[in-house]
Amino acid sequence: MTALARPAIRPQGARNAATAFAADVLEGLAATPKRLPAKYFYDEAGSRLFERITELPEYYPTRTELRILESSAESIAGLADPGAALIEFGSGSTAKARLLLRHMVSVRAYVPVDISAEFVNGEAARLQADFPALRVLPVAADFTGAFELPAAVKAGPRLGFFPGSTIGNLEPHEVTGFLRRAKRALGQAAAFVVGVDLVKDPEVLYAAYNDSQGVTAQFNRNLLVRINRELGADFDVSAFEHHAFYHRELRRIEMHLASLRRQKVRILSKCFEFRAGETIHTENSYKYTIESFAALARGAGWSIGAVWTDPERYFSVQALVPEAGGRRI
Repeated sequence: MTALARPAIRPQGARNAATAFAADVLEGLAATPKRLPAKYFYDEAGSRLFERITELPEYYPTRTELRILESSAESIAGLADPGAALIEFGSGSTAKARLLLRHMVSVRAYVPVDISAEFVNGEAARLQADFPALRVLPVAADFTGAFELPAAVKAGPRLGFFPGSTIGNLEPHEVTGFLRRAKRALGQAAAFVVGVDLVKDPEVLYAAYNDSQGVTAQFNRNLLVRINRELGADFDVSAFEHHAFYHRELRRIEMHLASLRRQKVRILSKCFEFRAGETIHTENSYKYTIESFAALARGAGWSIGAVWTDPERYFSVQALVPEAGGRRI
């Protein structure tokens, strides 16, 4: 009989999550300039839109990283101790984990951690059907904060996995804090495999975040759709335009929603005014050099054990190991 992935555990209740969402939205829209946390893109609709983005011809990170993982899978699998659990932060689609798990015959459990319970449960169920001997233990949580791992994997060895370019959505000082928390969650002896997008031609970056089909624009505006649905707001979504551009000095893509006219929006009895052209800053995506990311990792107690890149050096997969006495690949 095929094993079933059990539903994702929720470290915080749905009511607390809804309260945090409301508080963050109200605080962000009251700020100058206005902003919204990028983590709230990923309701079920947003998660599915992002999976469409990963398939777009302009969006290089996913296909480039998959090629890197395919060519380096055996080396990465060697980081997993016998009986280890693979812990994936911000899992989204399980495509990349599947690729590694095919080479990790000694891994006994897979723990996908994602903010969208509906999405992570669906992905976990599909993966469990394809890997019936593997324990699949999804966790619905904001991986950027503290969360509880399932009891079944707490006593054994772990390997962390954080693919994609999501680490670029964090501010550099937040990266250091996240890497410290990840070390505590994984255990002091564990390794952590991280996807890191690299500095490159700004035209390549611009095209990746301004796709010709408008899927990224839909993904960006879906945040307003979610606020309308969950908080009873009255955003006219069509009155906001997707803007994305590369900030050379900060080495980051910025995404904004720009108001096309002067307007007012009401959310939970509060009213927010927008000038024509005023924006809501919804996301940053930092790009790193190998050296600049290594410096951040060192600040959190990690060393770079190995770096794998594509021939164009668009993207990197990096194996972080404990700074003191860590193993090298």
